[in-house]
Amino acid sequence: MTEPADPARTRFMVITLLRVSGIVLMLLGMGIMATGMIEPRDIVGGAIFLAGALDALIMPRFLIRRWRTPPVS
Repeated sequence: MTEPADPARTRFMVITLLRVSGIVLMLLGMGIMATGMIEPRDIVGGAIFLAGALDALIMPRFLIRRWRTPPVS
């Protein structure tokens, strides 16, 4: 029989994938701003960059706080 998935391992993988996807979005936004693939490149690239920054920097901390085990009294 297979063992059930460890919740800590699953949470670690979710947080890691969230950070990596945020970095990919940031790079995509910077690429759009640099190459001008889209006409209003500064606005679109900046919005994608900011979404990636939020994804990579703020969301993992939010999830860590939410998933923290309560203190034992």
